[in-house]
Amino acid sequence: MTRECPGPAREPGAPPSGPVLAEAAVVFAVVLSIHAAVWDRYSWCAVALAVQAFYVQYKWDRLLQQGNAVFQFRMSANSGLLPASMVMPLLGLVMKERCQAEGNQHFERFGVVVAATGMAVALFSSVLALGITRPMPTNTCAISGLAGGVIIYIMKHSLSVGEVIEVLEVLLIFVYLNMILLYLLPRCFTPGEALLVLGGISFVLNQLIKRSLTVVESQGDPVDFFLLVVVVGMVLMGIFFSTLFVFMDSGTWASSIFFHLMTCVLGLGIALPWLHWLIHRNPLLWLLHFLFRTETRIYLLVYWSLLAIFACLVVLYQNAKRSSSESKKHRPPAITRKYFHFIVVATYIPGIMFDQPLLYVAATVCLAVFIFLEYVRYFRIKPLGHTLRSLLSLFLDERDSGPLILTHIYLLLGMSLPIWLIPRPCTQKGSLGGARALVPYAGVLAVGVGDTVASIFGSTVGEIRWPGTKKTFEGTMTSIFAQIISVALILIFDSGVDLNYSYTWLLGSISAVSLLEAYTSQIDNLLLPLYLLILLMA
Repeated sequence: MTRECPGPAREPGAPPSGPVLAEAAVVFAVVLSIHAAVWDRYSWCAVALAVQAFYVQYKWDRLLQQGNAVFQFRMSANSGLLPASMVMPLLGLVMKERCQAEGNQHFERFGVVVAATGMAVALFSSVLALGITRPMPTNTCAISGLAGGVIIYIMKHSLSVGEVIEVLEVLLIFVYLNMILLYLLPRCFTPGEALLVLGGISFVLNQLIKRSLTVVESQGDPVDFFLLVVVVGMVLMGIFFSTLFVFMDSGTWASSIFFHLMTCVLGLGIALPWLHWLIHRNPLLWLLHFLFRTETRIYLLVYWSLLAIFACLVVLYQNAKRSSSESKKHRPPAITRKYFHFIVVATYIPGIMFDQPLLYVAATVCLAVFIFLEYVRYFRIKPLGHTLRSLLSLFLDERDSGPLILTHIYLLLGMSLPIWLIPRPCTQKGSLGGARALVPYAGVLAVGVGDTVASIFGSTVGEIRWPGTKKTFEGTMTSIFAQIISVALILIFDSGVDLNYSYTWLLGSISAVSLLEAYTSQIDNLLLPLYLLILLMA
């Protein structure tokens, strides 16, 4: 996106600003589009949730401005409750529709559980904001209570007892993760980002526990189990070391050696046996066999390795440039930072076209590496901790205001989530026709192409600014045009994509997500691909 400075602070009692209202308008347009496409009792629940989230978002914004929020949130953005609240419910709705069309009742119910879980965690965040707001906002409480009552009533009569218990389990995990991670990681998230990230982690953790307890009946794909174990393992490892290093200095050689030894113990002694229990085979042998099964995979791995080396060289070159500069405050321009967007586009497009399962696993491995290196940097683990701090500090922006540097991890997640979240059992009969065939490319289009082009053209030739923002009309229009050109190229080179005349929906989806990029102050690397994924899958 086009780089911007935080806008002037609003008075605590002021109404929502223009960009916040414009962002809300885009989100409501998406919600109503999905509602029109689905049109059942669950989509009515999504509309009710959006209405109450819009009102509660204003209360969250006021709490942040007054400094009365329970935890320390990122201050360079609004709360972002509305766009974040709608991601899981809408994703569940479109997943339910796809699996219902394919006659897959199990995953149809899974989509309902995803939607219900998203609504539950969003309502909890709303209750939290209303509970700490003084004086008590009577009108907002009434709207939120009415919407919550409707949602709870419909879900009570739509979910089985086991599904209700599953939703409550995720909600309980979400509450505890909020208390732990928001305390350990101040200023890393807005309330909306915390809801989105921690809600997703809570759901993944609950799925891993559930599948571990029913492993005899489970017949899942090993790559899904691999992703669950990696995500949960890395999160638990971070919580463990964060607690441990409260009582000892993490920057000493003794602590660093202990860190590496405990990482091996946790990986070899817990994560690998857990994965072995789930997939019924040796995880390391399975991974090696999976990675080198075909000649195409070997070529892709070599190609990706070369791109990784090139990315490292870009980081080293920029730091060498800073060292030779007279000003130690040298920062690379936005265009330079977008080099990494071009690199991930070059990484993901061949993987999507030639071997999506390999890309699925490779992205999971890359996520584990990124998180591990961030732990090494954050805890100053020798011998690389201080070096990583120096190298990555050059690429910080206003969104990295907390102790963690998360933007590169968000970029990886934004590109990978469309690959990970495709309900593969519901796509075996070719149901991903029309615009849905572009679902795996949602991250490439929204972030790799759209966000990058908007940033470059907006910062170089943009003159007409969207009201209340630093984003430009020219950046948004070129972003839409570039994504359309990219779709045309995908149609030429990927024979598996056939739009079937769904051009109007595709254009509307790309335009809506581009407008959301222009007005949102949340992490666009994470939010935009999810909204484009939802619209394309619908």
